[in-house]
This record gives sequence, C-alpha cells and structure tokens, in this order.
Amino acid sequence: MQYLTSLIDSSDAVNVPCQIAEPHPSALSIIKRSLDIVGSLVGLAIFAVLFLPVAIAIKLDSRGPIFYSQVRYGLMGRPFRIYKFRSMVQNADQLKDSVKNEAKGLIFKNQDDPRVTRVGKFLRRTSLDEFPQFWNVLKGDMSLVGTRPPTQDEVAKYEDHHWQRLLVKPGLTGVWQVSGRSTIKDFEDIVRLDLQYQTQWNPFYDVHLIFKTIQVILSKTGAF
Repeated sequence: MQYLTSLIDSSDAVNVPCQIAEPHPSALSIIKRSLDIVGSLVGLAIFAVLFLPVAIAIKLDSRGPIFYSQVRYGLMGRPFRIYKFRSMVQNADQLKDSVKNEAKGLIFKNQDDPRVTRVGKFLRRTSLDEFPQFWNVLKGDMSLVGTRPPTQDEVAKYEDHHWQRLLVKPGLTGVWQVSGRSTIKDFEDIVRLDLQYQTQWNPFYDVHLIFKTIQVILSKTGAF
C-alpha cells in the first residue's frame, strides 16, 4: 500500500495510506451530522455551566492550564486538535515513558497512572474531562459516536487493517466505551469493536449507544 504524509506541522507528520478506502456511509450521513450538531449544542450548554467550578478545582489542585490539547487523527487519517479539561500534571506527555503501559498493542493505559491529579481522577471517573470535545463535534472534527481518536505515536505504527477504524469520524463515545471502557486493554479488541460499529451502524444505533453511554457514565463502569 502506498503512503502519503499527513501533517499539521512537521512534528505531527505521519504516513497515511493514500489508497485508503472510501469513508464509511456514517461520515456522509445528514441525519448523523444533524444529531451531532444538536447533541454538541446541548453538551456545550452543560459545559458552560460546569466550566467555572471545574476550572477552579483544576487550578487549585495543580499548576498548569485548565485545558489540555493534543493532535489526534480522525476521519481518513486527517489530523485535528482535541480539547479536554486537564486531568494530569502539566508535563504529563514528557513523563509518559516513565509510566508502565498496562495495555497490549497500540494504546496506552495505566490504572494508577501517577500523572493523574486528584481532581483529574474525579474528572475521568465522571467523564467530565471530555466535555470540551463537544466543541470538536460542533466543528465537525468528531462525532458524538465513533471510534477513539488515536495519537501520533499510535498511528505511526498502524498496520493496514488498523486504518479501517478511521473510515468513520472519531467519537465522544462508541462501542468500546460502552463495552468496558478502560478495562479493555488489548488494542486489537478495540479495533474489532470499532469495525463492529461500522457493520452495525445506523442512526438509531447511534442513539442507542448515546443512551447506553449515559448509563455507563452514571454507574462509573470501567472508568479510571
């Protein structure tokens, strides 16, 4: 398979297959996009209410900015910048190599990651750290439902079949998140669930996954 270079700047360059298949029908669905717009506006309204108390808690707990941003890779391997409430110490990316990866394959997980702050643990258990991503959804970089957006160091090691998961937009939630979230630590299992989503997708399935996500978040299942 031939490759092309996709980049935001020189530090974000990765090799993306130039013969990657056509986007999944969900990426072109007007119904799905309409659901994303409505859902993101609701999410941003909630975000506006949450912003001040969450921002104060983050600043009181540790030094650093309120938000964390990182380049991720979305539909057809296109890079974009994702936003979250900061849940780790401000130099967390530089400390990543000092933390043991408890996951298998091209994903990083550590249940007791020492880089996570006290407030960050709460934000992650409740998924409040994800609320700024409703802006990514409104912009069209992401969808309410899709696949987990990978990082640069992950996509740099992708094999051909891994790229299939990027035929849909990355999502705030997805089959992986409602099937165990962080307890699923094998990347190939995540790929399997992502491709399962593509096979089963329809607008009603998205609505089902959104409601199931709310249930999972309220029960704090699989979050750390």
